[in-house]
Amino acid sequence: AIIDGLAWLGLDADQEPTFQFARADRHRELAETLLANGHAYLCYCTPEELAEMRRKAESEGQQPRYDGRWRDRSPADAPSNIQPVIRLKAPRTGQTRVSDKVQGDVIIQNEVLDDLVIMRSNGTPTYNLAVVADDHDMGVTHVIRGVDHLVNAARQIAIYKALGWRIPVFAHIPLIHGTDGAKLSKRHGALGVETYRDMGYVPAALRNYLVRLGWSHGDDEIFSTEEMVKYFDFKGLSKSSARLDVEKLRDINSYYLRRTEDCKLIGHIKKLLGTIEGGSEKAKKIEEIGWDKFTAALPFLKDRSTTLLELIDFGNFLILKRPIQPDEKAIKVLTTKARRNLTRLFKVLTQLDSWTLEVIESAVREFVKSEGIKLGDIGPAIRAALTGKTVSPPIFDMMAALERDEALNRINEQSA
Repeated sequence: AIIDGLAWLGLDADQEPTFQFARADRHRELAETLLANGHAYLCYCTPEELAEMRRKAESEGQQPRYDGRWRDRSPADAPSNIQPVIRLKAPRTGQTRVSDKVQGDVIIQNEVLDDLVIMRSNGTPTYNLAVVADDHDMGVTHVIRGVDHLVNAARQIAIYKALGWRIPVFAHIPLIHGTDGAKLSKRHGALGVETYRDMGYVPAALRNYLVRLGWSHGDDEIFSTEEMVKYFDFKGLSKSSARLDVEKLRDINSYYLRRTEDCKLIGHIKKLLGTIEGGSEKAKKIEEIGWDKFTAALPFLKDRSTTLLELIDFGNFLILKRPIQPDEKAIKVLTTKARRNLTRLFKVLTQLDSWTLEVIESAVREFVKSEGIKLGDIGPAIRAALTGKTVSPPIFDMMAALERDEALNRINEQSA
């Protein structure tokens, strides 16, 4: 899902992904190396002993930590029925300095760093050893991640030093919070990339929005990928937690919808219809009328839409089958008087020599003027006749998009 999400966002990797579980042999090799050079040791603590350490620390109001009882103890004392873990010999005195590009110099007292497990009793590595090994072997020079990993940086520095490796540059960026300032959760919109995709957001918009959370370049809000690469530097990163603003995301998405080429937008729509519930059926209906007809309506559909789902919904009038069934609100609009107005308008529209947006709008406005009524007196009835609803794209645009015969037939069906 992560790789698929990155690909959808247009974030293509320079090389094939490295899977941590596939490198277990390398991680075990390094753990054995640390054992051999005296920077790690075998710990035979029982689960009961560890639980007692935790209970004692909590009763004293202390942070639970391993007490190092096997740090300098002879393996000859090892119980035969316990499979050991491998622990790193963390420094016990002094301090560790994390020179962070965002947080500045962060000093962590070594006394709070216990001897962390680097290899479990079943032979699987823990995160801190694996991530150090993988980053080093992949040639990672800059580690950019959430500030919640700041303490891990001190632990990982100890592993880098024990292995004699160069320490990378660290940059711990602020986490994303909800609008209420609390840690982001699902109720705030903490969803996977694929969910935002299925909600109708386009990759460029989500990418643009995310890069602006915690980073800025002056007052600029909109960036192309090339501009992001060109302008990005650590100086633009903030220490403060960013807040997820769904309305802002919708605004940016709307911006990108309006500026995306129609052919590319159709590509996004087709992919979306292939993933959402009921999408395949709707795609078939669009194919029946022709994708070119749907494409022709995009200029006015995307002007009103903030997501692709809204755009598709606004374009639903194109694929309706007659007779149109008005919903409850539309029925209230189609009064006897309104239907009579539609009857007279229908006669006027059938006399038009051409069927363009400009000609249609001019004819309807002339009709309204000649009847001594307002556009608001007949506009809602036209909308109800064309779509069966009271909310839709502009009526003149819809009439042009439906073309003469279909538009006239829908109006005639609702006439008195």
